[in-house]
Amino acid sequence: MDIRKVKKLIELLEESGIAEIEIREGEETVRISRGSSAASYVPPQYIQAPMGIPSAMPVPTPAAQSAAIDSIPKTSELDGHVVRAPMVGTFYRAPSPGAKAFVELNQTVASGDTLGMIEAMKMFNQIEADISGVVTAVLVENGQPVEYGQPLFLIKAN
Repeated sequence: MDIRKVKKLIELLEESGIAEIEIREGEETVRISRGSSAASYVPPQYIQAPMGIPSAMPVPTPAAQSAAIDSIPKTSELDGHVVRAPMVGTFYRAPSPGAKAFVELNQTVASGDTLGMIEAMKMFNQIEADISGVVTAVLVENGQPVEYGQPLFLIKAN
């Protein structure tokens, strides 16, 4: 097909309201369309699945929630040095499921020993003892979510 014919087709396309034209001459085909491919781009639609509450999962009542908050020992009630959560995340007592816990109740620890781990955003952060002594209490369960500053362990200094 002659380039002059193609240019003429482009001019006709621009003058008219036609968005796209395709011409065949024998075995040759020319397709001309108005607008860029970016104009026809349709962004993906993200649909959030409905959040239903499974019937087997108990819904905590406000009274149960306040009871859970009240069950966290107050600083004045804790006897010994309190090791607190340095961040929000999920607390783990062992390095992997089925592995032995980092520390047990009544175990002697040195400053710098790993007591547990907190997982936040797929990053595991070790919780280390900041004093030497004996672990007198483990205040959180394995796999439990913890808040910033929440007491995790009690250590009685030597």
